[in-house]
Amino acid sequence: MRDGIHPEYTDAKFNCACGAEFVTMSTKAGNTFTEICSSCHPFYTGKQKLVDTAGRIDRFRKRYSK
Repeated sequence: MRDGIHPEYTDAKFNCACGAEFVTMSTKAGNTFTEICSSCHPFYTGKQKLVDTAGRIDRFRKRYSK
């Protein structure tokens, strides 16, 4: 690897809208704000809402079957 062309890899603090804070390594130094994280995302918390896709498909087929 060539010297002097790679960005610095330093500690970075990520703050979420839910209040969670994470410290990790990144090329973007300083504090970073994010709107959603694994602590508040519905997929990871188990509060995921299932959408009735079968009903939507049936309505589409009924509407355009003419």
